[in-house]
Amino acid sequence: MSRITTALHEAVEALIRDVAREVVMPRFRNLAAHEVEEKSADDLVTIADKESEARLNEGLSHILPEAGLIGEEACAADPSILARAASGLHWIIDPIDGTGNFAAGRAPFGIMVALVDNGDTLGGWIFDPLTGRMCRAALGGGAAIDGGPVQASGSGKAKPIAGISTLFLKPTVRERFEANAAGKLELVPIPRCAAEQYPRLVLGQNDISLFERTLPWDHAAGVLLLNEAGGRCCRMDGSAYRVGDERTGMLAASTPELWDEAARILLD
Repeated sequence: MSRITTALHEAVEALIRDVAREVVMPRFRNLAAHEVEEKSADDLVTIADKESEARLNEGLSHILPEAGLIGEEACAADPSILARAASGLHWIIDPIDGTGNFAAGRAPFGIMVALVDNGDTLGGWIFDPLTGRMCRAALGGGAAIDGGPVQASGSGKAKPIAGISTLFLKPTVRERFEANAAGKLELVPIPRCAAEQYPRLVLGQNDISLFERTLPWDHAAGVLLLNEAGGRCCRMDGSAYRVGDERTGMLAASTPELWDEAARILLD
């Protein structure tokens, strides 16, 4: 029997909504200078990230006590924690995805949670605290947005709409992708928030996305959401994304046909 029951979905969603209302939103556009830190170049953490992760840890440990906890901020403090992700049952937690946006007082940002067993993502939840949009998915159980089942579809544009994240690409690789896309894809700015990028693919606002860095808190829930909605997200060589896989690079599209087209354009 699947671990992702209706009761589990409801418990996780209620927890995420509570954390967003009680911890995250009171800090939005209300951060003191000392409450924002730089973990590394172009990578911020705020007091809200830390408090959100603590509350999610507490709640998720009650919902499923046998599962471990792997949060983005815990891994920033102790990178060895991430090595556990490939084996055993774990919650993967992004307490605020899009922290740079959140710290600047702008949309989008979100909360992302996934349940992973031996590298396979069983369930995923993505919440937008500003709009109240809740996305969820269960392995083999489909995807839903705001409680209703959802099927991914493309934008229907003559030139597929592509949000290509070039932030972590080497300059030569970035230039190659951009040259390959010229005249064939409509390149649009990325939201710098995976919690927004994946729903855009499901809802047909974007057709294609490309990611270089594929850390599990940014991608486990979103990959499951898109694939369960009938889109396709996987490694550049077509192999499945698995938590604990330390490779980089991933291509995502609203439909398998768009994935094939994107691979021909960008990767050939």
